[in-house]
Amino acid sequence: MISTTDFKKGVKIEYNDAAWVIVDFQHINPGKGAAFTRTKIKNLETSRVVEVNFKSGEKVGVPDVQTREMQYLYNDGSSYSFMDQESFDQFSLTTEEIGDGKDYLIENMVVSVTYYKGRPVAVDLPNFVELKVAETQPNIRGDTSGGGGKPAKMETGVVVTVPFHIKEGDLLKIDTRTGEYIERVNK
Repeated sequence: MISTTDFKKGVKIEYNDAAWVIVDFQHINPGKGAAFTRTKIKNLETSRVVEVNFKSGEKVGVPDVQTREMQYLYNDGSSYSFMDQESFDQFSLTTEEIGDGKDYLIENMVVSVTYYKGRPVAVDLPNFVELKVAETQPNIRGDTSGGGGKPAKMETGVVVTVPFHIKEGDLLKIDTRTGEYIERVNK
């Protein structure tokens, strides 16, 4: 059993006889009445997101899910193909099943795939990935006092705000949870 005090983003829970993953949560302590936890949860089978309030201290079950290491092979336009690292079995997930993770998948990357009731339902990416800058504006001299940045399109197609000194071909470390630039990688 998992208590509401143990809620974190990415934790898998069982609610209403289904497996869910916590997308967002907030502990609320109103001036009048009992404290509660406002939670956004995503169904692992249907990808439907709902908002649920749990009483503070309430316990929910742990779903029967398995996690396996998989290697991402390729995208054929409509689905993403993966291979089990142990059995070498291959399977595909649709763009909807992968969600925002598609923006950070690089061929031959090893990811964790969550299975529920014997079928793959979710892909867990590493917290950080290294992506190459495909296109960005040339270096801009001058206005560096604001600290802002410029948009850069990465090799996977995702657009990330980067510092002005970043140029095309640079390898960058990107946080997959927030989509933010972390640092330039020297190789």
